[in-house]
Amino acid sequence: MNEKMEIYGPDGRRMFYKGERDLKWIERYSRFMDSRFTVPGTKIRFGVDPILSLFPVFGDLLTYMLSGFLIYTMYQHGASRNVVIKMVLNSTLDAIIGAIPLVGTVFDVFYRSNDRNVRLLKEHYFEGKHQGSGSGLLFTVIICAIVLVGAAFYGIYKLLEVIF
Repeated sequence: MNEKMEIYGPDGRRMFYKGERDLKWIERYSRFMDSRFTVPGTKIRFGVDPILSLFPVFGDLLTYMLSGFLIYTMYQHGASRNVVIKMVLNSTLDAIIGAIPLVGTVFDVFYRSNDRNVRLLKEHYFEGKHQGSGSGLLFTVIICAIVLVGAAFYGIYKLLEVIF
């Protein structure tokens, strides 16, 4: 009994139909990228994302772009700005740490940013979580990034001061 009921976001854009069937393609994509296969003899699942991360730069860039496409599609179907910001942060963290040789591949196997993003989407649509503009979260991330970049430059300055 999968009754269709259209859901509209606060800005009037049509969101997905409320029902499990209508989110299947997003779930299939996410599963293919993050948890499609199982390591024999274990419960460890992985997808195409960690396999592609074995190709330096190109693999991580490709999976980041594919995740961006998924996020954009969810945004077009009414995901709130707050959810989109959280999804971008998940995918960006996956791309940054995933770019580290070997460590990044192991991280990709266990972090599964696309699966996390689908979970955020479901929580948003069906449980009413993660509503709002996300401005506070975005502001916090920007401030943290500025502080980290400043600390990095300060550390480099002090290191050069000691060397020279």
